[in-house]
Amino acid sequence: MSSDQPIRWGIIGPGTIARTFADGIAHSRTGKLVAIATRDPGKAGLAENFPGARIVNGYEALLTDAEVDAIYISTPHTGHAEWAIKAIRAGKHVLVEKPIALSAFDADAIYHEAKKAGVFAGEAFMYRVHPQTAKIVELVKSGTIGTVRIIRSSFGFNMGGFKPEHRLFANETAGGGILDVGGYPVSMARLIAGAAENKPFLEPEKVAGVGHLGQSGVDEWASAVLKFPNGIVAEVSCSIMANQDNTLRIIGSEGRIEVKDFWFASGHKGGVGKIEIFKGNEQETIEIKEDRWLYSFEVDAAGDAIRAGQKEFAAPGMSWSDSIGNLRVLDQWRASIGLEYSVEKAAKRTSNLAGGAVRRGNSIPQRQIPGISKPASVVTLGFEFFPNFAAASLTLDAFYEAGGNVFDTAFVYGGGKTESIFGDWHTSRNVPREEIVLIGKGAHSPLCYPDVIAKQLDQSLNRLKTDYVDIYFMHRDNTDVPVGEFVDAMDAEVKRGRIRGIFGGSNWTRERMDEAAAYAAENGKQAPAALSNNYSLAEMLDPIWAGCVTSSTDEWKRWLAERQVPNFAWSSQGRGFFTDRAGRDKHDDEEIVRCWYSERNFERRDRAIELANKLGRSPIHIALAYVIAQPFPVIPLIGPRTIAELEDSLSALDIKLTPEQVKWLEA
Repeated sequence: MSSDQPIRWGIIGPGTIARTFADGIAHSRTGKLVAIATRDPGKAGLAENFPGARIVNGYEALLTDAEVDAIYISTPHTGHAEWAIKAIRAGKHVLVEKPIALSAFDADAIYHEAKKAGVFAGEAFMYRVHPQTAKIVELVKSGTIGTVRIIRSSFGFNMGGFKPEHRLFANETAGGGILDVGGYPVSMARLIAGAAENKPFLEPEKVAGVGHLGQSGVDEWASAVLKFPNGIVAEVSCSIMANQDNTLRIIGSEGRIEVKDFWFASGHKGGVGKIEIFKGNEQETIEIKEDRWLYSFEVDAAGDAIRAGQKEFAAPGMSWSDSIGNLRVLDQWRASIGLEYSVEKAAKRTSNLAGGAVRRGNSIPQRQIPGISKPASVVTLGFEFFPNFAAASLTLDAFYEAGGNVFDTAFVYGGGKTESIFGDWHTSRNVPREEIVLIGKGAHSPLCYPDVIAKQLDQSLNRLKTDYVDIYFMHRDNTDVPVGEFVDAMDAEVKRGRIRGIFGGSNWTRERMDEAAAYAAENGKQAPAALSNNYSLAEMLDPIWAGCVTSSTDEWKRWLAERQVPNFAWSSQGRGFFTDRAGRDKHDDEEIVRCWYSERNFERRDRAIELANKLGRSPIHIALAYVIAQPFPVIPLIGPRTIAELEDSLSALDIKLTPEQVKWLEA
């Protein structure tokens, strides 16, 4: 795009903020408003509020409009992610009104789509690109008030009373103060804390929030404290039912800076912004005079980035990582006060993030697992890290839509949260149960006893919303109990129809597996036929958790090759050993050092790096391909926390290592 060609903007959601943004376009040097998408083209005032713009009937029509380069999205909060992704997939640049999404997980998915599509995507915090903000950052960096110690900021107003019809009180459209205005003081606090370190922003190491939830379940007033690694403490608050002074205060060792209504800068149509500096008995006022309209700065910052081929705002605008980090703080703030919107729960979040039905794809290769009648994906999804259904459903949807159908759950993960999330997911998506290979695990220590298996399986099946699992593992072993008692307990569940495939041990030794098989043969019981032990190109030297067992040793490999027992391998990519987090000169990560550091493992890592360079891939891809290429069935468990991480792992599935390459990696 040429440097003088105007960016042709379209707007989805013609509300009050859209009219303000349209003013910004009209007074910008880079933009031109060409179209407004509305679901009610006959609504009075559209032509007057958006002069010169075509009125487009329906949001979808704007996505295919050849005369539109970029789309500004100002629907209610719950539509931001859906329409951002749809616009990105249509090849449009996007600027999304804050919050860009309901959570950091959703925002990460949006930016991942933008990265793949090669388009600009940004979150519309207009104050971040105003000269007043740049001046505040400059004052902090120059040490005007000494060392920054405390930041105080608020954004609060009073709606006067509960208004059930208003979006700010609507739970179903994610109302309340935190998402609507809380992002402003949080983003400024992170900006200032970063400026004190000469960085674009800084993430807090601790977030603690309190708040009041009104009768519709949204936050009507709330406060939070952020503690940063450099010692800075930020106190932030927001409200929709309480007027606040809305002043930014930056308190340092030698004075303080105060800015009234910092997000409004010098005013909507330009004017004079004031930064006040207090040092002892002295007071100085710095005036920031601007004739330009406030939102024109945002339009031009996006326009300049688009013209330059950049995909995100330059600092102090909200970059992708800055935007995600800001929402991560809001996520923690909301979690502190128990605020989860109804639209984030399974009953209403029944489609994928782009608003489509969840359907199984075929990108992930399938394999036949001995003892399992249905084909299974060559990798298994584990998801014990997610805080709630909304976050987990992103990865579950993406895995299934790529063709994945093996899911790993356990009684102890998150106190049962993982099992409940999976149950909500497959029922809310109407996923056919016969398509799923479901792994359940129970009897973790210290409750590793035969009678616990049935009791915990009762609860697990209720949470999973199914009447059987396809594969069952005892999560640990208890060698004080005769192995036959465990075999009897699991065989009984097979006969009851609650295990309709194979069972075995997670973190069991070869000796116990052999002993269990012999007992089953002697007593006419089903024998354990699967493992879930660690297996990786790097041999685990010290157990990550108590009771863990690796099966990566040479002795284990001979045993697995002889018996052909499928191993659902956890930590199959070495938990970061094959990434830049590890290295002979890196000792910051205690777990990686303790569990994986040996010269033999480093030599394997060196060869993985060498082969990755030859293939144009990453060492972690080689590590996953190695596991799948074994001459015995190994089904790696992967635990991505984002869609980007999931797709990165799945990209390794097209690497087909030869037996010679496998041996060379092992050396």
